[in-house]
Amino acid sequence: MKILALEFSSEERSAALVQCAAGLPPVALGRAAETSGHRAIGLVSDALLQAHCEREDVEAIVVGLGPGSYTGIRGAIALAQGWQLGRGVRLLGLSSVSSVAARAADEKIFGPVLIVVDAQRNEFYLARYEIGPGQARETQALRLAPFSEIEQLARSGATIIGPDLTRLIPQGRDLYPDAAVLGRLACGQTAFVPGEKLEPIYLRQTAFKKAPPARALP
Repeated sequence: MKILALEFSSEERSAALVQCAAGLPPVALGRAAETSGHRAIGLVSDALLQAHCEREDVEAIVVGLGPGSYTGIRGAIALAQGWQLGRGVRLLGLSSVSSVAARAADEKIFGPVLIVVDAQRNEFYLARYEIGPGQARETQALRLAPFSEIEQLARSGATIIGPDLTRLIPQGRDLYPDAAVLGRLACGQTAFVPGEKLEPIYLRQTAFKKAPPARALP
């Protein structure tokens, strides 16, 4: 199966085409990336060009659902939804944090690791993982944490990684979710969903304020 992976949740956006075959390790056939760009279709085209594949060769699409850039994630979801409508491909959504954890294992960042993503409003998304050779096991589910807690953890010497992290936490290490890793994680997954079921990971409760009725003009 050829899976197109879209990871737009951070300032380092990427697209990759990954080949999955039973009994064989996943292979990234093509990958394209850019920093803080807006070439969603261009990234996909570049990845397919590297892979020497056409759009009709894509059998499934996996989207990194964040948490992270709401605009970027929504853009990736819209692209996947349109592709499903046009070509009937299967869709899958995975946490972008799981991609960061898998990259940490690839880069031999072993032991207890905190994955941190800026959530704005002086808060961070925080998850705990135990990282070992070829494996990343979540030990504490993703939650919101105040900046003061992250600072305290950093001062205690905890290993902290995440996208664009050192800008706010100098003791941390920048590590971004990656489409090729996301595609690898999607191999063997079967929890495909219709496009309307793909939603960004957003832990805050959404609140709406109803607009007042329009004023009648004299």
